[in-house]
Amino acid sequence: MDARLRPGGARVSGAAMDRRVIACTMVFPEEAARVLAEGVAPHELVLSGARSAENLAEVGRDPAVQGADVVFGQPHPEDVCAAPRLRWVHLSTAGYARYDVAAVRAALAARGAVLTTSSGVYADPCAEHALAFLLAASRRLPECLENQRGPRGWPDAAVRSRSALLRGRRVLLLGFGAIGRRLAALLAPFEVELRVLRARPRGDEPGRAVAREELADAFAWADHVVSSLPEAEGTRRLVSAALLARMRPGAWFFNVGRGATVDQAALLEALEARRLAGAYLDVTDPEPLPPDHPLWRAPGCFITPHTAGGRREEPVAQVEHFLANLRRFERGEPLVDRVI
Repeated sequence: MDARLRPGGARVSGAAMDRRVIACTMVFPEEAARVLAEGVAPHELVLSGARSAENLAEVGRDPAVQGADVVFGQPHPEDVCAAPRLRWVHLSTAGYARYDVAAVRAALAARGAVLTTSSGVYADPCAEHALAFLLAASRRLPECLENQRGPRGWPDAAVRSRSALLRGRRVLLLGFGAIGRRLAALLAPFEVELRVLRARPRGDEPGRAVAREELADAFAWADHVVSSLPEAEGTRRLVSAALLARMRPGAWFFNVGRGATVDQAALLEALEARRLAGAYLDVTDPEPLPPDHPLWRAPGCFITPHTAGGRREEPVAQVEHFLANLRRFERGEPLVDRVI
């Protein structure tokens, strides 16, 4: 196959007769680009002139998107609304907040189009990151790292007395999508007691499903509260000052979802007042978190720079996830990770 990839609307042609036009707004490394170019056959791949290598970047408007049947990446929401032939948008991220608006929903519904995410790509890394957070908090690893940097003492008694087991603890999962389900599976060997906040309980949760109105009691019950919530109309600042106030002094809060789902000022105040043991955050609001932001220095707060979903194989995994959905799209089958 001829795979001459040129930006600004260059096309990669397959050899089949009935082809769709697939626009891509992402810049991928060489291997992932090759897998994409070969995998879209027999369709046409149009490389948007407004592409970005940054997964969370907002790209500008582009005619390539407006003339496409399928878009893969992070298209401008106005292009999604304006594209007359568009039938499917597959995002390169798990989040979809800027597309979860009335105009985009109405435009997609008007032409029977769907929007899917790459949640499945990020389930394993985000769940493992969250598990690492839980174990680091339980085993007091940051304290030992800080001691190694200085004063390099031997505070064995102090660290041992503050260490805990993860096994048998009470864990509240906020969100039970791909990440939450995978984390629950990883926690199973630790025999934790689970409660789960899920938008639409199905009865297959590995612990008690809690409703929104039960969250205050669930926060008071938990040793660990782990959020993988996406940013959406119903989740912004869901972790409120009132809920954080219900947490016990020895409880921990973890976030691998989106920073906007938390009242960050309230979390900062709770940490500074030492009303909870601490927080591990992979996401903040805003991002990047400014160097002088007080969260960096808050007691018991440990931050990773939105890396929970990352892994060396991420670009190829994104492409393979899209291609697997493309095969379903071709066969008229339900698409994985559909959100709209």
